[in-house]
Amino acid sequence: MELFEHFLTFTGFVQPELWKNLIMIAVGFVFLYLAIKKDYEPLLLLPIGFGIIVGNIPFPQDANLQIGIYEPGSVLNYLYFGVSKGIYPPLIFLGIGSMTDFSALLSNPKLVLLGGAAQIGIFATLLGALALGFTPQEAAAIGIIGGADGPTAIFISSKLAPHLMGAIAIAAYSYMALVPVIQPPIMKLLTTEKERKIRMKPSRSVPRVEKIMFPLISLLVTTFIAPGALPLLGMLFFGNLLKESGVTDRLAKTAGTSMVDIVTILLGLTVGASTQAQYFLTAQSIYIFVLGAISFAIATAGGLMFAKLMNLFLPADGKINPLIGAAGVSAVPDSARVAQQVGRLSDPDNYLLMHAMGPNVAGVIGSATAAGVLLAYFLTL
Repeated sequence: MELFEHFLTFTGFVQPELWKNLIMIAVGFVFLYLAIKKDYEPLLLLPIGFGIIVGNIPFPQDANLQIGIYEPGSVLNYLYFGVSKGIYPPLIFLGIGSMTDFSALLSNPKLVLLGGAAQIGIFATLLGALALGFTPQEAAAIGIIGGADGPTAIFISSKLAPHLMGAIAIAAYSYMALVPVIQPPIMKLLTTEKERKIRMKPSRSVPRVEKIMFPLISLLVTTFIAPGALPLLGMLFFGNLLKESGVTDRLAKTAGTSMVDIVTILLGLTVGASTQAQYFLTAQSIYIFVLGAISFAIATAGGLMFAKLMNLFLPADGKINPLIGAAGVSAVPDSARVAQQVGRLSDPDNYLLMHAMGPNVAGVIGSATAAGVLLAYFLTL
């Protein structure tokens, strides 16, 4: 009986605060439901959801079993090293760059302004976090959620607020997955039927030399402005150069398929596992989720309203459909697809996807640049 009682102390059924673990396990199942049943970003939500379940299997914290993600020497802790030290996000950006076609942005360069305008969500969230009592470094890390860019959120939180990384990463990826749910009501509220029916001029054909020069020039411009963004933007533009050069197809294919898939699996699983209830279920986590929702709404509205502002100065035959302004957040390509879907509800023959990809990829660059600015400023405070 003594041996049996001793064995029971190691099972998950008798651990203190078991109810917290059960709450997080339920959250993990919700993520799996959204990924499998609703098809919301399954490549992200399925690993994260399973990781949440793995990270919340209760075990005795003082037994030194070396199985928890925060226990030195555990396998999960070694895998989490790529998250905690900001290694995985630049590798994700390398894969994104090798898969991204910047032609939509190059054919209509003024769309980069929409990608910049949508980053208002980052700075609005920063101010909100400061008002709630977070430190400047924590507020800056939370603010990046407004860019709807999971890898960037992980990268900056690993530098400025590693203790909040789990909540920030889960919030960022959750709102990225819920783009089709969150954005359409805001887009319909802030635009008229007439505006949603605006048809834009067909994109011009972009010559190969422009596609090759773009990552090189963009790297110099953005990193001179925000050197802190070099790990992210350097890898993004390197991946894009691999694709557009035409002489490294094998490398571009590897970066955009096998490598990014492996990193996504490791990042999703370990980010999910980092939500261990004893560390995750706090008032701060709730504040972060609320701020994330608000910031995403502000970012969507910011891009839309700036597109409407630009239309005041554009000729009648060069108007921008404001819906593509919502694609200024860096949830690629989901927010561009949402712009297309909402536009077709008003005009089934209006194809906005390629136009929306311009501000969408600009949002990736914009959020990473904003992260570099915040990192340079707040890391030195």
